[in-house]
This record gives sequence, structure tokens and C-alpha cells, in this order.
Amino acid sequence: MEVIVVLSFLGTAIFLTLMPGPDILFVIAQSISQNKKAGITTALGLCSGLVIHISAATLGISAVIYQSALAFAIVKYAGASYLLFLAWQSFRERESDFAIGKQNSLNYKSLYKKGILMNILNPKVSLFFLALLPQFVDKTMGHASIQMLILGIIFMVQALIIFIAVSVFSDKIRNLLLRKTFIAKRMNVIKGSLLGFIGLQIAFSEK
Repeated sequence: MEVIVVLSFLGTAIFLTLMPGPDILFVIAQSISQNKKAGITTALGLCSGLVIHISAATLGISAVIYQSALAFAIVKYAGASYLLFLAWQSFRERESDFAIGKQNSLNYKSLYKKGILMNILNPKVSLFFLALLPQFVDKTMGHASIQMLILGIIFMVQALIIFIAVSVFSDKIRNLLLRKTFIAKRMNVIKGSLLGFIGLQIAFSEK
């Protein structure tokens, strides 16, 4: 695989990762409502979920999901329902105290699992890789599946780096918001609104 192809793919991957999609909004929601460690843990979960999508695209499973309207709809609505459930939980806790000192009890293992599940239940991610990866495969080199796997790993690594940076930046915004008592007491409303928006974004997405 030529260096120019890899660099071209990397540039495309960075641009697409920075676009306001479900994954990056989910990281922002966790970072602002909790802290940067929560955002980073969520990012690790999301990127772990990418392994499933990359494997599915490489093995051709994504194509099967794309061809089946029923399978696509089931996964899509399952993902949307899960996010709307998380939004509902956040709204229920809207009066919680968000003092920074009380964030030590966060269940990071649970956040990691949420990241994985949220990513797996978004069929658009599999279709994204199915459409993107083949464009950068050099057919003259053969071993298309291996090339797609390598490109997928590159995408996953750059996504993790960007998500970590976004978590750190969002945490700074969180600290500014916490200085405003009115906003601090309603941090879960902000989180719930973001999660609800992501859920609806997935629910109304088309193939």
C-alpha cells in the first residue's frame, strides 16, 4: 500500500471523524456532563466497537445488512431506542449535584460498555466503512481484505486520538459551565438533550 494512499485516507478519516456525528457528540455529552476521564473511557468503548464494524466490512457482513432492509431497520431502531433510554435516564437525574468532587464514584466500566454498545447498534457505521474502505484499496496489490483491515485500524487509531482531544476540550467547557450554579444543576438536562438528539439522528437516518 503506497504512502500517498495511506496519507490520503488518513486526511479523509480525520475530516470525517471531526464531522458532528453520533460518536463525537456522545463523547462530548459524557465529557461535559461528567469529566474528561468519562469522555476518554467512552471513546475507548466507541473505538472498541469499531473493531466489529471494521471486521463486518472486511468480511462482507455489512453488505448483507445493507441489502436487508429489515436487518438494517432492526439494528437502527435498537440503537436509537438505547440512546433515547439513556437520555430519559439523564432527564430523571436532572437535579443531581455535579460538584467535581463527587465524580470519583463514576462507573468507568459501565461507560466503556455503553460506548461499545452505542457504536455496535449504529448500522450507519458499518455502511460507512463498507463505502469508504474499498475506495482506498489498491487492486493491483491483491489481498483486498487485508488492506481494508489495515485502513480500518488506521481509522480507529486516529479516531481515538481525536476523541481524546475532544474529551479534554469538552472538560474545559464543563469547568466553565460548573461556575454557573444554574447550569451546573442542570448538566444532566444538557446531556439528556444531546443523547436524545443523537438517538433521533440515528432513528431518522436513511441507508
